[in-house]
Amino acid sequence: MAGILKAWEVKVKKSQASAKKRAVNIFTTMSVAHVDEEASDTEVFHVEKIFSNGDIYIGQWVAENYPHGDGKYLWSDGCMYVGEWYKGKSNGKGKFSWPSGATYEGEFKNGYIDGEGTFTGSLNDTYKGYWIMNKKHGKGKESYGNGDHYEGNWRKGFQDGEGTYHWNSGHQYIGQWKKGKMNGNGIMIWSNGNRFDGNWEGGIPKGNGTFKWKDGSFYVGIWGKDQKDQKEGKFYPSTSTDSHKDWDPFLLFSFEMTECVIHEAESLLEFPSDKMLFWSKSESKHPKHQKQHIRTNSRNKNNGRRQSVDGRFSNGEGLINGLGINLQSGERQGVTICKGHKNYELMLNLQLGIRHSVGRPAPSKNLDLKPTGFDTEEKLWTRFPPEGSKHTPPHQSCDFRWKDYCPLIFRTLRKLFNVDPADYMLSICGDEALRELSSPGKSGSFFYMTNDDKYMIKTMKKAEVKVLKRMLPAYFEHVKAYENTLVTKFFGLHCVKLSGTSQKKVRFVIMGNLFYANVPINRRFDLKGSSHGRITDKSESEIDSNTTLKDLDLNFIFRLQSDWFQEFCRQVDKDLEFLERERIMDYSLLVGVSFQESNQNPSLEESILENSEPDSTGTSPRLSSADTETSITSLNPTRWASVRLGINMPARVEITVRSNQNQLVGEPTGEFYDVVLFFGIIDILQNYDINKKLEHAYKSFQYDPTSISAVDPIQYKRRFRDFIFSVFKEDD
Repeated sequence: MAGILKAWEVKVKKSQASAKKRAVNIFTTMSVAHVDEEASDTEVFHVEKIFSNGDIYIGQWVAENYPHGDGKYLWSDGCMYVGEWYKGKSNGKGKFSWPSGATYEGEFKNGYIDGEGTFTGSLNDTYKGYWIMNKKHGKGKESYGNGDHYEGNWRKGFQDGEGTYHWNSGHQYIGQWKKGKMNGNGIMIWSNGNRFDGNWEGGIPKGNGTFKWKDGSFYVGIWGKDQKDQKEGKFYPSTSTDSHKDWDPFLLFSFEMTECVIHEAESLLEFPSDKMLFWSKSESKHPKHQKQHIRTNSRNKNNGRRQSVDGRFSNGEGLINGLGINLQSGERQGVTICKGHKNYELMLNLQLGIRHSVGRPAPSKNLDLKPTGFDTEEKLWTRFPPEGSKHTPPHQSCDFRWKDYCPLIFRTLRKLFNVDPADYMLSICGDEALRELSSPGKSGSFFYMTNDDKYMIKTMKKAEVKVLKRMLPAYFEHVKAYENTLVTKFFGLHCVKLSGTSQKKVRFVIMGNLFYANVPINRRFDLKGSSHGRITDKSESEIDSNTTLKDLDLNFIFRLQSDWFQEFCRQVDKDLEFLERERIMDYSLLVGVSFQESNQNPSLEESILENSEPDSTGTSPRLSSADTETSITSLNPTRWASVRLGINMPARVEITVRSNQNQLVGEPTGEFYDVVLFFGIIDILQNYDINKKLEHAYKSFQYDPTSISAVDPIQYKRRFRDFIFSVFKEDD
């Protein structure tokens, strides 16, 4: 041991003497947890290794030739990591130090700074909070070396969301941020008692706002640093003898704001995930093994085939043997609506209407709507003539009228679902066209998809609009009370009415796309718990990743880790109670299955950060302990960050076999595959009206009444629940 440390000291001392001193101090004092024996089925040794490039590793090691457990790695440039390892990568609790004196102590995942932790920079900057893939993301507090500090939400390394910035001079800003700048509604309070309360954009006041002096006088106007944005406002004096009538509004930008510069934190050019690691046996010198036999696992030769984490094989062409499932992404669904398409003008009308609706001035951001806010008969009509009007732009489509149903409720729902208005508008109304799915659903409705796959647009019958409007107050309260609800997320309800002789009306609702994912969806199932007509009419060779299969096509049992399963059961019960109270039936559980194999590439960093949102408390996306227990997360831990109930959930499927064609749930075989699941309850706008009652009576004469979909809400809920809990099980 002494010889190894001496060799390392000689190599580092020439250029990094002071860094070595700090590193050795951390190296000798930090304690770490014991290796998770359940994570490894092999022999574990304690080793001391020095590599040909001068790096050193001391700690637990497995026969596969990489660190696994507790260990310390010292790079020849003076960097050091002390903490937990999983299959050759820093994973768990640990501490990383740089030669500059900067340190990070906290959670790591797959080699990245990821989770909760504290970074202390060499310039006395300190950040304590949540991270995702080396970036500050979630709730966090930054104290800057100059005495400023910020506390609030972060996104992709920048202040983003609600937050408060305190300057060392005594000034403070409380409000909204975007990409590191004050943006949205906010209040700036100067140390002299003056304040600005209003809208901000790009770090400066822009739009409606009020500047108030300490003596009570205030100036109300429309603000902008650019002369064309600044509009003349009105001055309201106080009873004070001081007068501010000669005050120039541009002094806000040229004087007041010059004292409110956001300090930049220390930046790092290199992160732990960027550091090269040397694990080859031929590179090591003087290995000393103190053998700790934990468990031995016999290894099977795979004859050149790729092996998944559970020991199953794919055939080298992306197909899982025996299932005929292609692991590669299929073709995108739908046909792009280009000029000449029969619905091209309808798409333009829809995009113009959405841009108008979302762009209207927003009311209070409070999510507690007053009883008058639930006026479900509220609607706003707007005419869109081709030449434009006072409130609408000129356009190349036909003359049409646009109706917003319950605009305040849906605007508040979008806030509740953390939908950024600009991103929402860009997804639906951007330069890219919508896609029309190949065929209408059973109800005759057409479906459209935004180009980025975030949102689906469904045309609706008048009866469905009535159901949604009727249940909106209860729906709002339900999704507000249960943030992990599995019911469909609705973002807007609208109507396009064409002018002229046709007077055609097209009603549609905007929903979240359940399968908006960074992984390919290999199988899709629409599950109701009934058997009549619940099988696809396609042959096995025609089934692909875009085919929606039904109950009698299902040959899996979905096994969730214990924590997730308990939460799943609780939420399903709450959602079904809500649907029963609203007299809803004929809904489905839509399930998407992404099969995993060991050599799949991790999702790109930007994709993961783009789709991982802080939860309602502002902290990092909440993770169940199941995330760290399941084998799929060890395969691709970078996906942990965006896991939530029904979204990106690691699980296992067990293959089942039916003894007869009409058996609803087959017998388990003990054959397992690792998967990522996406699921939610859809089609929740069918109430048990007279038509459904007649359908039930008619089909009951021809078929087993328990096998048909059209049954009353109480019976439907009971049957649906029994079926779902027979195909979703707790993993052993």
